[in-house]
Amino acid sequence: MVVQDVSFTIETGEVFGLVGPNGAGKTTTIRMIMDIIRADSGEIRLFGQPLEEETKNRIGYLPEERGLYRKMRVSDSLVYLASLKNVDATVAKERAEELLRQVDMFPHKGKKISELSRGMGQIIQFLVTITHNPDLIILDEPFAGLDPVNRQLLKDIVLELKEQGKTVILSTHMMNEVEEMCDRILMIDKGRVVLYGNLAEIKWRYRNNSVFVKCDVVIGDLEGVSGRKDHGKFVELFLDGDTPPQKILSQLVEKNIQVDRFEVSTPSLNEIFLQVVKK
Repeated sequence: MVVQDVSFTIETGEVFGLVGPNGAGKTTTIRMIMDIIRADSGEIRLFGQPLEEETKNRIGYLPEERGLYRKMRVSDSLVYLASLKNVDATVAKERAEELLRQVDMFPHKGKKISELSRGMGQIIQFLVTITHNPDLIILDEPFAGLDPVNRQLLKDIVLELKEQGKTVILSTHMMNEVEEMCDRILMIDKGRVVLYGNLAEIKWRYRNNSVFVKCDVVIGDLEGVSGRKDHGKFVELFLDGDTPPQKILSQLVEKNIQVDRFEVSTPSLNEIFLQVVKK
């Protein structure tokens, strides 16, 4: 996929979402960051400097196409691949054992990669990505094929890495995972940027101009409400263009209505994507 005019900045210590449908240009963008594909124009800077060979040792990359040495044992795989990033063998072994314990796979350290289940193999591939303790971690579709337990395990580790000050690029078409984990996003479609920025601000920008209210009484007429829709246990109130949600809540309080739930309606990232792409 050809990408055009893609420009973005990633902050230290954030989980940055690179999102879009399959074939949008996400993997191509990552391969340019990794210098696997050379960009025809523009500049890529990592850690504030042009990309150099020694800089690559500070990157952990989980490619979309998985692949490990199937005849190599689990522990040996982690140590060997970390050594390719100039990590001392003793340090790599200690780090590998620490990570294997973290994911409850230490008892499997002596198994060959070929003896692992698919899910276990994917977790090991992820551990390979972080054994050398990189500052930037790039994950291309890391949740594909994982069961819910391993998916949650991987998500927990990623968020822990963020807490440690690591920077993570999460490339995926699974919008729900992005909503849970990412601070900011870059959304690509057909090789072009269609959205970029803080996820909360994007969701606010594309919000539905309505609020959800749950209470025990029928809500009468309210100033600034242009319509309503009954959803069973709660009602959705559609607001006039310039009516803030706080005004609706204030009116409910003034009417002595006990409000059990009051929530501003915000679309999911998937709904926003469909809306943007259709333009």
